[in-house]
Amino acid sequence: MTEVMEYFSPALCRAARGMLGWSQGDLSERAHVARSTVTDFERGTRQPMRNNLAAMIRTLEEAGVVFLPPDGLGAGVRLAEE
Repeated sequence: MTEVMEYFSPALCRAARGMLGWSQGDLSERAHVARSTVTDFERGTRQPMRNNLAAMIRTLEEAGVVFLPPDGLGAGVRLAEE
């Protein structure tokens, strides 16, 4: 997860939520962070505290999201194969 924190972006967060069909409220509840933390991060108006960012990433990963590191075309996101 530490590596993901280096490139986790508002766009990746929105994409991951979209793949899961989650609202910002869903992510905030499941990650136990304030909704404003998710909203402000996705708007690009503030960077969450490290522990909140880690909670968001962990929650998305536990739900089946796989974050793909930048490869020249940018970072990506997909759902894990079952």
